[in-house]
Amino acid sequence: MSVAVIKIGVGNTASVMFALDRLGARATLTDDPKRVGEAERVILPGVGAAATAMALLQRTGLDHVLRAFTRPLLGICLGQQLLYERSEEGNVECLGLLPGAVTALRGTPEAPCPNMGWCKLSVVRTHPLFEGARSGDYAYFVHSYASAVDENAIASAHSGRTFAAAVARGAVMGCQFHPERSGVPGARVLANFLALPC
Repeated sequence: MSVAVIKIGVGNTASVMFALDRLGARATLTDDPKRVGEAERVILPGVGAAATAMALLQRTGLDHVLRAFTRPLLGICLGQQLLYERSEEGNVECLGLLPGAVTALRGTPEAPCPNMGWCKLSVVRTHPLFEGARSGDYAYFVHSYASAVDENAIASAHSGRTFAAAVARGAVMGCQFHPERSGVPGARVLANFLALPC
C-alpha cells in the first residue's frame, strides 16, 4: 500500500510519518502532484494558517489533485479544515470537498483559545474510520478554528462550543485532533484509515 503524506511546508509531518511507520505503512512525504495523484491513499496534515496552506497547495497544483482524488483522503487538524469550502481564518476559499465553513473558536475563562490539550470525544455516528472507538476516548487537539457538527460529523468534542472532531463523506475524511499524538485511540484511527478499501 502506498501512502502519500502531503508536504505543504506547515504542519507536524514528522510525528505523522513516525506514527505511520509504527503501523507498518509505506509512506512518502511529498509535494509532487504526480506522486500524490497515484497514491493509494493520501494524508493532508497541517498546523498553521489556512491561507498559507492553501497558497502552497495552489502553487504546486495539489489543490486540483486533491479535488480530483477518489481514493481515501484524510485531513489532520488544519488538513481537516482545508477540506471545507472556506475558512474564516483569513477569509480563504479552501478545497470545497466538504460543504460549509470553518469558524473561530471563542475562548472563555474555562476554555481558552487556542484549544490545546486533551479533549473527550463523543461518537455521533458509526464509520469505519472510528471502528473500535468509543465515546469518552480522549484525543489531543491544537487549534483555534473548527467546523460545525453536521451530517458529515462522525465524532464531536467540546471547547467553548461543540465542534466536529472527525468527519467523513465518501472517501474524504478528517480529524480535527492529532491521531499521531493521541495514544491508542489515535493509532486505532490511523490503522482504520490504512485498512480502508481503495
